[in-house]
Parts: sequence; C-alpha cells; structure tokens
Amino acid sequence: MSGLVNMASLADFEPLAAVIPATKVEITVSCRNLLDRDTFSKSDPSNKVAFYVSRQFSCIFYILFCVVCVLYTQTVANRDWREFGRTEVIDNTLNPDFVHKFIIDYFFEERQNLRFDLYDLDSKSENLSKHDFLGQMYCTLGEVVGSQGSRMERSLVGIPGKNCGTIIVKAEELGNCRESVLMQFCGNKLDKKDFFGKSDPFLVFYRSNEDGTFTICHKTEVVKNTLDPVWQAFKIPVRALCNGDYDRSIKIEVYDWDRDGGHDYIGEFSTSYRELSKGQSQFTVWEVLNPKKKKKKKKYLNSGTVSEFLTRSSSLINEKKFQRRTKENNTCNPSQPTSLHYMSPYHLNAYALALRAVGEIIQDYDSDKLFPALGFGAKLPPDGHVSHEFPLNGNPENPYCSGIEGVLEAYYQSLKSVRLYGPTYFSPVINHVARYASLVKDGSEYFILLIISDGVISDMAQTKESIVNASSLPMSIIIVGVGPAEFDEMIELDGDEVRISSRGRFAERDIVQFVPFRDYIDPRGNHILSMARLAKDVLAEIPDQFLQYMRSRCIKPQHLSHSSSSKPPSTLVHPLQTQI
Repeated sequence: MSGLVNMASLADFEPLAAVIPATKVEITVSCRNLLDRDTFSKSDPSNKVAFYVSRQFSCIFYILFCVVCVLYTQTVANRDWREFGRTEVIDNTLNPDFVHKFIIDYFFEERQNLRFDLYDLDSKSENLSKHDFLGQMYCTLGEVVGSQGSRMERSLVGIPGKNCGTIIVKAEELGNCRESVLMQFCGNKLDKKDFFGKSDPFLVFYRSNEDGTFTICHKTEVVKNTLDPVWQAFKIPVRALCNGDYDRSIKIEVYDWDRDGGHDYIGEFSTSYRELSKGQSQFTVWEVLNPKKKKKKKKYLNSGTVSEFLTRSSSLINEKKFQRRTKENNTCNPSQPTSLHYMSPYHLNAYALALRAVGEIIQDYDSDKLFPALGFGAKLPPDGHVSHEFPLNGNPENPYCSGIEGVLEAYYQSLKSVRLYGPTYFSPVINHVARYASLVKDGSEYFILLIISDGVISDMAQTKESIVNASSLPMSIIIVGVGPAEFDEMIELDGDEVRISSRGRFAERDIVQFVPFRDYIDPRGNHILSMARLAKDVLAEIPDQFLQYMRSRCIKPQHLSHSSSSKPPSTLVHPLQTQI
C-alpha cells in the first residue's frame, strides 16, 4: 500500500471562493539616464581612476560609477520598510540592466508596497548612508504585475530639483521548472576592438518575453586580450534562461569590455534551450553577427563564431541515483518509526500530514465534502491478495469518507488491517477515475485525482498510457511525493517540460501536477505554514486545465450544474484519491 487516493467534483468551480494562494514572481530591474553625482566631484576621490597613455604622456581621468539597486518591502503590521535584497553592483554605466532578480510571493488579494532605492557606491561599506543616493521609486507589486506586459516604467524621485532618470521594473510569474544546466562556451576569431590589443570578450544572455522584449539573465566573466576566448563553465537554472519553455528564444550578445563602461558591441546570435541542450551530444557552433556591419559591407560574413562544448542537465550534475532498493520490512511496517506510515501517538506521519495539508486546500472545491478514498499496493484480508484499488474504509459499496478527517480515520484503520506490499502501480487508480470521468460529457462535473506516494512507480509505461487516455476527459491529476526518494519519474509525468506520450500518441493536454511535499515542510514544525506554502503549487495548474477542457468542448459556464446532490451510483467509486 504505497499511497492514498481521493477525487473531488468541480461542478461548483469558483476560483475566488477559496483562499487565493501565493504566486512566485521574478522582478527584474533596469534604469535609464541615472544622475551622475560623481561628475567633477571632489568629494569622491576614491572613485576616480587615472590611466597613463604611452607616448602622449597625458592622463585621462574616468569616473568609476558603481550603481546598485536596493529593494524594500513594507510590513503589514507596523508599516516599517525592510530591506528585501540588493542587486549586483554594475560599474560605469548610467543605464544599468541588473542581472540579479528579486523573487517575491505575489498575493492577489493583498496590497504589497515596494520601494526601489538606487545608490552610487563610494566604498566597500554595507552601510548605505555612506554612499550617494541616486533616487527612488514607490509602487505596489500589483501595479507591476497589472501593467501592460507586466512591465512598468517610472521616474525616479528623491533629489529636489534633479532629474534622477527612470526605472524599469518587470515581473514574470515563475514556472515550476526545477532543472539546472551546466554550460561552457568558447569564441573563435572574434572581431578585434582594442587599439593596442585584441579584445576583452564577454557574453550576455537574454531570455525573450511575450511582448517581444528581452530580459537579461546571465553575464560571463571577461577574458582579457584574446580573439579566441574560452569562458569558464557556469551553472544556471533553466528557469532563468527560458522559464521552463524549451523553445523560447534566447539571445546571446558578445561584447568587448572597456574600463569606462562603454563596452564595444561585437555581435549576437539567437538560440533556444532545446538547441543549447544538444551540446550534450553534439558540438554546436553559432555565427556572431553584427547587423550594422552586415548592412554596410556586402562581403561581410560574420564577426567570429561562438561554440558550446559542454552542456549537462541537472540529471547529470546531481548525484546519479538510479538504483531502486527493495523496501525492507522496517520501512513498510507502520509500527516502526522508520516507516513513512508510522502511526505515532504524538504527531502525523508523512502521508497523513501531506493528506491533511493538500486535502484541506482541495476540499474547498468540493460541495459536499464526501471523498471516496482508495488505497493501492497492499495485501488484503482474508486471503492476502494484492490490490491496487481498494476502498480505505473497507466498503466497496460506499467508499465515501466524510471530510478530510474521515479520510484520515479510514487511512489509519486500513493500516491495522492490510499489509503494505509492492509493486506500486499507478495505472489502475488512474483508469478507475477515468472510467467515471468518461461518463460525464456535459461539463457538469470535473474530477481531480490526488495521489500521495513515496516515489516508486512500477508500471511507468502503463501509467503514461493511462494519462494520455485520460487527457481527453474532464479530470486532472495531482501527485504529491512524500519521503526522501528521488522523484524523477513523477517529474516526468508532470509534463511541464515535455508533453507525456505513449506509443506515438501525445496527451491532448497537460493534466498532471507534481509537487514534492518535503520542499514545503516548515523546519520549525509550523504545519499551517506548510499548508499555505503548498497551496500555490498544488492548485497552480488546475484552473487552467479545467478551463482548457471546457473551452475545447465549447462548454459555457452557465451550462454547469450548481447542484451538490449529483452523485454516481453507489456501485461507482467517485474518488479524490490519496495513495497509501
């Protein structure tokens, strides 16, 4: 019995009726025409650098302008401003595009006040009062998210009588992509830009946005005095490159570094993460093109090339954990503390905690709070036959449990009567729910299958087939992984990165959402906080999946039944499943 299974009807689907979960958004900051307070300033001698130019015996003075952006958020209780974070420091530019992002929880129903302060750093001191203030901007997170393209541009204020320039703040909702990639690039025969030397090349990576703009996401280090640079390998989240969309355009620009910040543009090329990931199996070369040179010079070919000779996905970066170990008796026996099903008199076990956390969120969408609960992966009395879809309450004619507490009670009772046993099959319970979802074609009900499991799937091919078949039905599947196991197969079933397919058929739509419960457990034991953290990821995709199905079948909202009395016959199990 490796999990527990339940299902709810969404006949009364009203997204705003339940608690609205938080959404993580990524904030990117850029500035234009900042006020240069160092110009001709005698109060900033530490910020002036002199060069000696040979043969001319003259000195050229540059102002070293070091700008940083500091984000403050306002507490709800006493309205105090607290520093949320700082960007990296960018030298010698009045038009900085900061690479560092601010990751913020966005609550639709709350007013979240933000303040962006800009400073010119005069020393290494962390104390901002010791640096030159360049201006600030106040706004709410809702204003940024609600702006056209989630991009807001405003004037900086704070210095009387001065034009402090503008700040550009862009927000993007973060996807659930958890993958990282290790990449390395080299250049060949890049354009020579320096008068006394070659070039000092570096790369700048940008991900594309829906409105056609680009957001900076990475800079390499500068390789000095060479036209054939080899940049250091770097690890970057795939989310930063493309937010989980493997085909989203990625622009890579090549520059020659200059001390005064006026870096010389060499050229650029475009690619995608899907193309970049081919570097794991093949050598990829891109031409670096300068559009101005291409337009002016008929014989212009390129400004050099950039090659990728190392790409490793997270599955190769992380330790290889492909071995599946057979569970020992002490990990399966609910009477042993090492078991995920351990029935402690003092606290909930991993399954029960996950069931309550997720169930109390999901039950808001069920009108009568009656949940059929199934178990699978157990030997049942009296003959000890193995079952992969049995009612937790022991009543095949009426498998319904009253509320989440009823499901928990049935779960604990079942642990006393059945014997946990492998293998773990997902397809029977998915097919079980799909049978009843296939009987509802008018949009009056929508089925959610919740599976709580420890990570092992023994029928992966059959499970994929079941999901592909179910993708055309009014149902969604939520999988919550508990315990310390690797969840590679569950992540694959999620289908966010690659749509699930089976025997050449692709799923009609993405209907699976996977979350690892361990990522949301509060280390201080605050289970209420754990439930709140789970809310967004558990339900993140359900509304879109629900609406996508209804729209694809041309079912309008007014056609949905608002009756809570419709139930399948007692011989049918109508589950919100929670695997035991």
